[in-house]
Amino acid sequence: MTARCLGKFYFTDGDNLERSYKQSLSDFPEWEQREHASDWVLLEENIGENLSIDETSLQDDLFTILSNKDGHCKQGTLVAAVRGTKAQDVVDILLKIPEEQRLKVKEVTMDLSESMADIVSQAFPNATIVLDCFHIMRRCNDAIEEMRLRCKREAHADVRREKREFKLRQKRNAAHRRWYRKTHPKNYKGKTRGRKPARKNEKFRPRKLSTGDTVVELLTRTKYSLTQTPDKWPEKQKERMELLFKMYPKIKQSYDVVNKLRAIFRSKTLTKETAREKLHDWYKIVNQCTIREIKSARDAIKSREDNVLNYFLGRSTNAATESLNSKLKGFRAQLRGVSDLPFFMYRVCTIFG
Repeated sequence: MTARCLGKFYFTDGDNLERSYKQSLSDFPEWEQREHASDWVLLEENIGENLSIDETSLQDDLFTILSNKDGHCKQGTLVAAVRGTKAQDVVDILLKIPEEQRLKVKEVTMDLSESMADIVSQAFPNATIVLDCFHIMRRCNDAIEEMRLRCKREAHADVRREKREFKLRQKRNAAHRRWYRKTHPKNYKGKTRGRKPARKNEKFRPRKLSTGDTVVELLTRTKYSLTQTPDKWPEKQKERMELLFKMYPKIKQSYDVVNKLRAIFRSKTLTKETAREKLHDWYKIVNQCTIREIKSARDAIKSREDNVLNYFLGRSTNAATESLNSKLKGFRAQLRGVSDLPFFMYRVCTIFG
């Protein structure tokens, strides 16, 4: 809760309360990390065996956040926060932790960032690196999203072409009507000369599909469904997805390939070795398709296969640090942004440290 919210509750000036808390009520003036809080904070007493590392944005800059999973996003969670994502800068701060404590770290979960892998391998040499399966699936979903956006751009181009043809056809018809009236004498027996336009100032309307959507609308309204399994689609969305897969077979092919990988990570009985066999079978399926986006995602997984398969050792994910990042962003939103970064980091360390 912010000081302004507390001030409204007790009918007092929230700004004065915040200043009083910052200058007198809290120990912020004597905080030992105050001088370097804008660049880094380190709480080595919070280090544990299972850590997570991620990045978040604070005051228009990225901070690398190292957290302890055993803290469960409460006190004792935050281990370190370092400005920037450069590996050497972060490692220099983490090496301030005694070597004995760093060697006790058994596992660190992260996303697909190469710099974070360098940080962990240098600072925690005994730790097992686990790549978050959700980030892996997001990488594959990004491949499908690239295909969807490309098809959407092509659909927009088709609509513009059809609109130009519609206007040109209207122009030709109008010119033909003018020529016909000029070359045929007027008939006073009630008969018209030439065919009248179906509608005056008729506007172009894109063609509608069986679902009532245009092609562009269909590609827009199926974005989220392409990241889900078919059992989560409502009836109306199933109709859209069937039509989408019928119109764009390559999107269906890539969606099926990604679903096969999703099934591997969802299996609760696979070990690391059996999962490796399943993953190699998935590589063979990708080799048979001609979709470059899916092959690019496969290459990203294949280059760090062992770290990907470490997920099956304990089913660890990066959800803990993602939850911490969400709380940090929520706290930042309550403050309407970060104006005083050292004081903000002090409060973060008080709440999560």
